[in-house]
Formats: sequence, C-alpha cells, structure tokens
Amino acid sequence: HVDRVGGKNASLGEMITNLSGMGVSVPNGFATTAEAFNQFLDQSGVNQRIYELLDETDIDDVSALAKAGAQIRQWIIDTPFQSELENAIRDAYTQLSADDAEASFAVRSSATAEDMPDASFAGQQETFLNVQGFDAVLVAVKHVFASLFNDRAISYRVHQGYDHRGVALSAGVQRMVRSDLASSGVMFSIDTESGFDQVVFITSAWGLGEMVVQGAVNPDEFYVHKPTLEAGRPAIVRRTMGSKKIRMVYAPTQEHGKQVRIEDVPQAQRDVFSLTDAEVQELAQQAVQIEKHYNRPMDIEWAKDGHTGKLFIVQARPETVRSRGQVMERYTLHAQGQIISEGRAIGHRIGAGPVKVIHDISEMNRIEPGDVLVTDMTDPDWEPIMKKAAAIVTNRG
Repeated sequence: HVDRVGGKNASLGEMITNLSGMGVSVPNGFATTAEAFNQFLDQSGVNQRIYELLDETDIDDVSALAKAGAQIRQWIIDTPFQSELENAIRDAYTQLSADDAEASFAVRSSATAEDMPDASFAGQQETFLNVQGFDAVLVAVKHVFASLFNDRAISYRVHQGYDHRGVALSAGVQRMVRSDLASSGVMFSIDTESGFDQVVFITSAWGLGEMVVQGAVNPDEFYVHKPTLEAGRPAIVRRTMGSKKIRMVYAPTQEHGKQVRIEDVPQAQRDVFSLTDAEVQELAQQAVQIEKHYNRPMDIEWAKDGHTGKLFIVQARPETVRSRGQVMERYTLHAQGQIISEGRAIGHRIGAGPVKVIHDISEMNRIEPGDVLVTDMTDPDWEPIMKKAAAIVTNRG
C-alpha cells in the first residue's frame, strides 16, 4: 500500500502485521490515505492555485520561494477537512485512545514518492510529538498536509525532477512511546561508513529520538556482530560513549503550544551509556529480523518506554546512503597549511572556498555557490543552501 499511505506508514503496518510474532514491537496507529489528501486539495480547488503559484515562482530565489511556500501552507491550513475524512480520523482516534484517555500521539508525514529506495526524501516533512486530544490531532494532520509544501520540499522536488502534482501525503498517527523518560535513537542493519553488512550499528541518547535523528546530539554508538548474535553469544564488538548533552522531553501542559522542549542532561547521565548491553543486543535482534523480512539493509528508528522498559521500533525504511554506490573513494591533500581546527568527518572529500559564518537560517541568501558554510548545526530546512556549499562545518549534527 505504499502508493496509498507512503513508504513510512506502509512499512509500520507491514511490521505490525508480519513481525510482531518475531519479537519486533511497533506502537499501534492509523494513517490517512493519499486519496484523502488529493480529495482534500480537489474539493476546495486549492490545488489549482498552488500549482499556478509554483509554476510562476523562481525556486532558486530563496526569498521568492519562502514567500510562495508560506502562502501555499496558509491556504492549506485555511481549508476545512471534508466531513468524511474528519469522521474517519475521529473513529480511528477513538479506537486508538480507548484504553488511555491521557495517551499522547506522534503525527508524522509519509509522502507517496518518499522512501522509495532511489529517492532520499528523508526529513522533508513535519513531525508533531506529544499531541494529546482529538482536536490537537486534527490540527497536526492539517499541518502535516501543509508540510508537503515546505520550502525545502518544494526545492528538492524541483531539483530532482519530481512533478509537484505527482506527490501526495499520508499522515500517520502513532501512539507515543515514553522515551522522554528513557532513551531512543537510530540503528542500521549495516555499517553505514564502510558498507560492511555483518554488523548492526546502533546509536542512542537520552530522551525523544528527534535529537539523534536531526544530529543535534552526539549519541552513544554500538556495533553488534550479527553471526555472534545469532550464535547466542555476547556480540557487542565496539562501544563509544557520546556526550549526550541535551535531550528532548515532553513540555509541561502549561507551556501552551509547545508539546516538547529541549533541556540539558545531568552530568551523571552523560557519563553512562544510555542502553544496557542486554538492550543493545535485543535491539540488534529486532534489526536483524526486520532486515530479513525486507531482504535489504534498513534504517530503523527505535525508542525505549521509560514506564515499562520495553523497546519499540517506531520507523523503518530502506537504508539509502550506502545503497547508492559501493565505490570507496579516498582523497589526498597535497598542499600544506596551518591546521586551525579538527573534528569528526561524516564523509571523505576535500572542500575549499570562502568561509561564511551563518548564525541563523534567515541569513541563507548570504551563501554563494562554492562557499564553505560554518554554523552551529544544520537541519533539513537548510537543504537549499547546503547544495550550494563546497563544504560544511558545524559544532554538532
């Protein structure tokens, strides 16, 4: 059903159906369909206005793109849901929250051209966390619909040659795991750096997983050897402790409009691993089962529930970075120069150009093609300027 609910949501449904008997735990949820999204745009005629505005906007002009994007998102927010869709969301929500009136939900987007192994659309649409109550879920779904027209998503489609009319959006509503009280992270059923497929690579930090996904925190890292794991022996071959300085947690209810907040992690928690060895091995087992089911390397988000201690899989998609190419390239720097600063590389290349220190995304238009971008951290919103940069230097992420 990828064409109906997008890669992310289809994958969650498939795991709940096929893997729950094999020790893979996925929180329950429901998804709106691509047809519902298309009808939503059709019934109001707003889609014609959107496509006309996009056709006449110069996407490479950062300020023109920002203006058009904001206008389109406002049109979508102002359009009421068709009653059929609103009632269907109400029924599914009532069923999902029947056992716990206080339950909170994550509302995520899943684009129907997204997560095809050949199109890395990752992180281009919104996620809303700790959403409580039916009305709040409806508002979040509407904002997820609008996020198909984020500036970065519009820019990405134009540069990749996708037709705006050919993508639709599915909103996934999933019970939240209380990882704000524990830890969460990302794991790959392959070593992402070398492509070595006999290990599971797991990252973990305190609090909700967004911090690890966005690269805003330096997480703990674990490598687990698959054959040793399958033989039933201790299989962790490497552990590296990350600094884990910040975490995302639920915001107290009085902070209106803010469902989550970021706080500093106490020093005592920074200095210990955020998972036990047994938990690392259990996660690796789940990763191996998921990889076997899909028969390809997978990129998996996981979360630990602080109330029950149970480990959950909250997302799984084909791993796109490694599968692009198996050629290892190495570059040699022939010139000598004074070393001003060193850090961790996320790839192997040499970049050179004039340095531009950018404090905030509002200064985007200062970056010219070939500049070296220096900033605190980037997130997917920066994609339009990251394409132009010869190299990127950040404090974190």
